[in-house]
Amino acid sequence: MSATCTHSPAATTRPQLPRDVEFGRLFADLAAELTRAVDPDAVTAAVASLTTVALRLGTRESWEAWDSWSSRSSRSGTVSPPTVPARTFTMFGIREEQPGPRWQALFAATWPAYRAWYLQEGDDARPDLATARAQLTRHMPELVSTWEAMVALAGDDDVAARLLTLWDAPAFAPGCSQAAQVGGDPIMVRNYDYSPDLFEWVVYSSEFNGRKVIGTSDCLWGLLDGMNEDGLVISLTHGGRQSSAPGFAIPLVVRYLLEVAGTVDEARAALDGLPVAASYNLTIMDATGAVVTAFVSPGNEPEYADSAVATNHRGRVPERPEHARALRSVERQDHLLELLDDHTEPAALADAFLRPPLYSQKYAQGFGTVFTAAYRPRDQELTYSWPGASFTRTFDSPDDSITVSLQEG
Repeated sequence: MSATCTHSPAATTRPQLPRDVEFGRLFADLAAELTRAVDPDAVTAAVASLTTVALRLGTRESWEAWDSWSSRSSRSGTVSPPTVPARTFTMFGIREEQPGPRWQALFAATWPAYRAWYLQEGDDARPDLATARAQLTRHMPELVSTWEAMVALAGDDDVAARLLTLWDAPAFAPGCSQAAQVGGDPIMVRNYDYSPDLFEWVVYSSEFNGRKVIGTSDCLWGLLDGMNEDGLVISLTHGGRQSSAPGFAIPLVVRYLLEVAGTVDEARAALDGLPVAASYNLTIMDATGAVVTAFVSPGNEPEYADSAVATNHRGRVPERPEHARALRSVERQDHLLELLDDHTEPAALADAFLRPPLYSQKYAQGFGTVFTAAYRPRDQELTYSWPGASFTRTFDSPDDSITVSLQEG
């Protein structure tokens, strides 16, 4: 179940209750069972069980509820949830050039959750298949053949076909921090701050259109962050604006740019004119060390800034100060700028993301650091980190997994 696509930001702001703790423990037990599973059917069954438990741990609420929490948090400093024990989660590394059995297993395990999310406002609130396909064909023609293959693997289901275009999907908004450092060893580091129960826990390496791409999976084939074999790296953060409109969900935009572009300039050309559903910051870096951050929003052309950092607001001055204050967005941005101004070594920069103010343990509020990812384009290497654990992947790494522990703080 995807963190970005399957949950509005308010959905995880409620404190965890004792019943949630019971489900959390069950989640941990199922994750352990999954790591022991060898038979493909056993793996699929375990993933399906994990998804069911994740669904029970979440609810959906409105943007207004998120703003209500932001207001309370900014006034009081914090809204503390009850203390809960550490919980374990398993991240899976998948290598599959074209959509096949592994992608199909991911779809089967997560489809009930995605379908519920997609139709939460009713079937009529979502575009019909002809419209959704036409938009994908018009704006991202290079992805159509892959989309068709996935639709076939999904049993030619009408709702699945519409969802997989990621055109005019329900709104969502994660919180994140990211920074790119150029020089002899370019590196992009990012934290993904959200609810761990609503994250796919999959890093997917593919070659859909003849270009190798690796990244953190979301919305079944979109990416929260990623890198291609040319050394182009892209990572997203929510841009702070509340508005949404018909357009593409941002994880598919990240996927598209990595499939068709090899440099920052090529990514900019592909992004211009692309309709997006909500506001986001996209920090884009290539192997030459060129870096730019694009602010995208519905109905507007991208705004490009020569900035190597992004948190959860547009530019340097938040448009919604109270919201930014609740998320400590400016504080995190200032800290990142200081790290870059001090010419922090790449390894030290990555380590800084595992400490406050960048690292958060507010998992019950939907704003805990689910992972830290560090992309090194010249080494063509991606490393996920958590306190006391790491997981390194390359384009050709075999399937593997790691189980990590997250502690509410």
